[in-house]
Amino acid sequence: MGKQCVQNSTLMHCRAHSPHTDFKMLFLLALLVLTGCAASPQDLSGKMFTFPQETNTACVKLNTSQQTFSAVTVCHRSFTDLKRDHVLFSLATPASANDYLIFWDETNKEMEPHIKDRKTEYGRQDYKPNTWHSICSTWDSDSGLVQLWIDGQPSIRKFISSGSSIRGSTIIILGQEQDSHGGGFNVKQSFVGMMSDVHMWDYVLSPCEIHNYVDEHNFTPGNVLNWSALNLQIIGRVLLEEKVMTCH
Repeated sequence: MGKQCVQNSTLMHCRAHSPHTDFKMLFLLALLVLTGCAASPQDLSGKMFTFPQETNTACVKLNTSQQTFSAVTVCHRSFTDLKRDHVLFSLATPASANDYLIFWDETNKEMEPHIKDRKTEYGRQDYKPNTWHSICSTWDSDSGLVQLWIDGQPSIRKFISSGSSIRGSTIIILGQEQDSHGGGFNVKQSFVGMMSDVHMWDYVLSPCEIHNYVDEHNFTPGNVLNWSALNLQIIGRVLLEEKVMTCH
């Protein structure tokens, strides 16, 4: 054990100095640095998340401070060979586990948007395995209408829920479907594959903006979630890799 000496006017006082104190201070400093790095938005341009196996734990949590949405657009690109039900995007609040959920129903071959725990179905979608797909969805609380865009092709607009906004502490998860606020994961609903270019807006994107996103032209990045400035937390076995596209 060393000693730390402090001079006080004419006297020199020495007190015991524990190496455990140094270790504790270094640990706290490292924790602060790591916390600061985790909280900093990351530019994921040219990157993708790889979800390499079925689990009921591995996921990516996307952080936003916004807690009220009267309208929503969500776009992403994904690639999977799954031949079962799986989640593509899950937003939950304490009041509703399925406040904004995009889900593929393999049995009925339907893409299912869920808004405020209500759902509608879109069948006959060209959602092929082992193919990169650009998938966008929109919803507006005034009209209550939802619409899907798969690889730039729009669906009809359907009524799902109107009159109230999505409100509350927002948890957004990729890779798992929330059956409770931040949890309730089911391994048989998990996503396995690659996912990239996730954006979210608090308004309905115009058809031209959606086509610009699909064609990877200049578009207005999401003002809620922006792939080029994403605040995220990776939980479990999810890899952040260079984006792999098909070579033509």
